[in-house]
Amino acid sequence: MYAVLKTGGKQYKVAKDDIITVEKLAVESGSAVDLNEVLMIGDGEATTVGTPLLEGAKVIAEVLEQKRGKKIIVFKKKRRKNYRRTQGHRQNLTVLRITEILADGKKAAKKASKPRTRKKAETTADGSAQVTDEATESKE
Repeated sequence: MYAVLKTGGKQYKVAKDDIITVEKLAVESGSAVDLNEVLMIGDGEATTVGTPLLEGAKVIAEVLEQKRGKKIIVFKKKRRKNYRRTQGHRQNLTVLRITEILADGKKAAKKASKPRTRKKAETTADGSAQVTDEATESKE
């Protein structure tokens, strides 16, 4: 399952356990954050697109760290006027790990798994071994 969300004026396509770097969010490192501006959710078979947002859909992420981006050099110059200005800029960023993608505010339903089969050996009256399949329930 994947989602397209909007934060900090940018859009990100994310899936569970993805790590993304977004513009600074005012949250503590190690805490959880809800991202409510979800534009689209898809699971490979069906895709739901909002107009412009999906009602009730949200993405839950864990804040890994607050950091600063690499330095950008801003250089201004006016020719023949001896005007030169150099300035550096580092953007504040937040690193997130996506933990859950919720459509309609509810957890996504797990797909039903097929029952596992296990081969079972039986001995017959004459002493020979015979192998049969035995259906067992999945242990969840």
